[in-house]
Amino acid sequence: MPEPGSLSDLTSPTVINAGPGSSPDNLLTRQPLTWNKAVGIGLIAYLLSRLAVAVGTGVRSAQIVADSNKLGAPLPDAPKPDSAVRMVTEMLTTWDGLWYLAVARDGYPRQIPASVTFFMEEARTAFFPLYPLLVRIGDRILPGGDTLAALLINLVLGAVFVVLVGVITRRLFGVQAAAHAMLLASVFPGSFVMSFAYADTLMVVLAAGTLLALVDQRWVIAGLLAALTTASRPNGVAIVFAVTLAAALAIQRDRKWSALWAVGLSPMGLIGFHLFLARHTGERFAWFRVQDEAWDEGLSFGWTALSHMIATVTDPLASPTHVVTTITVITMIGALLVARRVRLPAPMLAYVAVILILMLIPETITARPRFLFTAFPLVIPVAVWLPRRSPIMWQMLMVGCGIGLVGLTVLYAVHGAIP
Repeated sequence: MPEPGSLSDLTSPTVINAGPGSSPDNLLTRQPLTWNKAVGIGLIAYLLSRLAVAVGTGVRSAQIVADSNKLGAPLPDAPKPDSAVRMVTEMLTTWDGLWYLAVARDGYPRQIPASVTFFMEEARTAFFPLYPLLVRIGDRILPGGDTLAALLINLVLGAVFVVLVGVITRRLFGVQAAAHAMLLASVFPGSFVMSFAYADTLMVVLAAGTLLALVDQRWVIAGLLAALTTASRPNGVAIVFAVTLAAALAIQRDRKWSALWAVGLSPMGLIGFHLFLARHTGERFAWFRVQDEAWDEGLSFGWTALSHMIATVTDPLASPTHVVTTITVITMIGALLVARRVRLPAPMLAYVAVILILMLIPETITARPRFLFTAFPLVIPVAVWLPRRSPIMWQMLMVGCGIGLVGLTVLYAVHGAIP
């Protein structure tokens, strides 16, 4: 038997107490499920989930047109309803998408004024560089402008991510579990972010690639992918902890000192970005100051999330943002309870733990579906355990996730809550 939490767990599927009715038989069809069929199911689910997001933006578009017609003139702050595609793309590039596109177009400022605010263009310094760089490259290759390039890049990356989740799950728990994991990864409400011009999709693709490289013990590849992960988003630093733990286990058990390559390479994206900003702006801690002054980002160590949950209980209709926080925390707890029954490899658990800690400790933007989405290894235990435990509950989860995906998209499109 492998030692609990050892690196050998990466290729040893272990389901603990799947419950009554557990069966290795395929739950999707009565015929044996091949890997090609599983991938097909996953990609179809992904495309349908993107249509669900389009439905959500379409609801908002219809509202804008209806309001414009009611007033007899276009709303001054609304997208011009001259093109359905244009209206949808403008909604998919709101919120953080505007800042990522600003970095893609203008790069980073050379000087950051004292007491920088959210309303100053220098606030874009808070956004990491890899996704804007990819958008800039895509804009040069693809027709239609940088907005379309940003959305198309994420559409492709989303499909890659779904397949990577399937590959990892297949290695650990087999083809059937992989199909279920791809389904859940596609329709989970936080996956709305894969259709928005956000860097989250790029981050999860790189993180999933890193975890897969750790499974194969390809240390240099894991280190390079981890370095790119840390250059994509601040919470990408979680992958460094996964790499470090995997390397420590490999060295402890098998004296694989080559694993140190992964450890050394993994934080280079994060370090390189901060060194670049220091040189570019002439300010050593530019990113941290912008986070503090422009984005009012501090630490509450979970109090913000807890206060939102208390407010939801006392007055559930007061704030959609508080409701979203509460649902996210409840979902997180449920997934963690399932993860106790289905053992994930220790490096994946380390990644998930750091992602969740980074999600809960901020003072302003706390638990959100898109942050929980970046803790994607939690999808795997649910996909392994729930269909075996209760196929009906699994089907209800799929329906609920689909409804939640549309509803969340509408909520963010109307600026009803903070993503």
